[in-house]
Amino acid sequence: MNGRPSHRLATLIVAAATFAAVLVPPASSASAPAPSADAVAPRTAVLDGKQLRETRRRLDRGDPALRGALNDLVARADDRLGQGPWTVVDKPKPAPSGDPHDYLSQAPYWWPSKPRTAENPWGCPYVQRDGQRNPEVDTGTDHPDRAKVLDSAYTLSLAWYYTGQKKYAEHAGAILRTWFTDPDTRMNPNLNHAQFIPCKYNGRAIGIIDFSQSFTGVLDATAILDTGAPGWKASDRAGMRTWYRGFLDWLVTSPFGKEEAAAVNNHGSFHDMQVAAPAVAVGDDKLARKTVLDARKKRIDAQIAADGSQPAEISRTRSWHYSTFNLVALTRLADIGKHVGVNLWSHQGPGGRSLFKAVHQLIPAATSATPWPHPELDFRAYAASDIIHAAADAGDARARAAVPHVETPPGGDLWALRPAAEQLDSIKG
Repeated sequence: MNGRPSHRLATLIVAAATFAAVLVPPASSASAPAPSADAVAPRTAVLDGKQLRETRRRLDRGDPALRGALNDLVARADDRLGQGPWTVVDKPKPAPSGDPHDYLSQAPYWWPSKPRTAENPWGCPYVQRDGQRNPEVDTGTDHPDRAKVLDSAYTLSLAWYYTGQKKYAEHAGAILRTWFTDPDTRMNPNLNHAQFIPCKYNGRAIGIIDFSQSFTGVLDATAILDTGAPGWKASDRAGMRTWYRGFLDWLVTSPFGKEEAAAVNNHGSFHDMQVAAPAVAVGDDKLARKTVLDARKKRIDAQIAADGSQPAEISRTRSWHYSTFNLVALTRLADIGKHVGVNLWSHQGPGGRSLFKAVHQLIPAATSATPWPHPELDFRAYAASDIIHAAADAGDARARAAVPHVETPPGGDLWALRPAAEQLDSIKG
């Protein structure tokens, strides 16, 4: 071969190099080394930090099974690079408190019942239409920006962790500082004016669910950045922990927090999840452990029937959405439980009530084996994808068999890179 590789061999070498580049983006002036795969695992509150570190090792070894998920994650992160940062202080009018740093959102399922006039500019009184989302929710409040902040910080932090591209870490840091810690732009650590109803309420306890699973993603995002992200300083970590402590105290002691803790549907589940996760993040394992232990009777036994259905959720016009939504909270609570020595998946209540049974109720519709038998205005099979993944990872054979047959969520299946359930369908609130 005269000392030169054949054309075929050269082609193979180029293909291999291209494949490796897809798996692990090359270093450049815009890159910084990703955390060493042998470094201390991120001290996450929901995700398993050791599992994240092992996934990094697999990527470093060029594991082809992760290629698609990494490409999808990077695509999402690249889309977020040109957006934000956002702040609560730039809404047209402040919350009813008059403080522009207070978060404000509007109840999603409440609509004006009268024509808008100069004397009645809101069209009050507002009436409820369950499951029908009023587009006013996305104008004049912090609600849409809140979603962008929480989801972008999570996506960008994960993208940095797996690729080493410092642009992702730097933008995640800017987003977090602007929303949570910079004195001029920060949000106060409360949700006193979430889901207000014009002419009726200046805020409601159920508005706590605005943060749903996405806030716990921020806790994990900061834990990931804490492993050595470029531009992320000790002062950033301290500032975020101060915010977490303030919000945790508000969730536990405020009238709205106490009201949500007593809720007997998905609102109670999400309150518990939002208490337990920041408790882990600030080192209050005792509170986190108690919250997860109490969920065995307070949530699983009380909210899941013996057949695995969720009575409070299937009574809604969006019964599929809310059945999966509640399980996002409960499976994430089970993830938090792992950090404090509680196995929520192993719990069986009266009649065999369990998380596994609740997931089994979803599998036939999620895999298109049978139609969903309850009211649903907008059925999306992929909404159950993460829930079924979670049960499969927890050791359930039926869920493991179902995973390949569930519709892939829009934007790809990222479970391999961030194995904790997210709300995958579009309705929020």
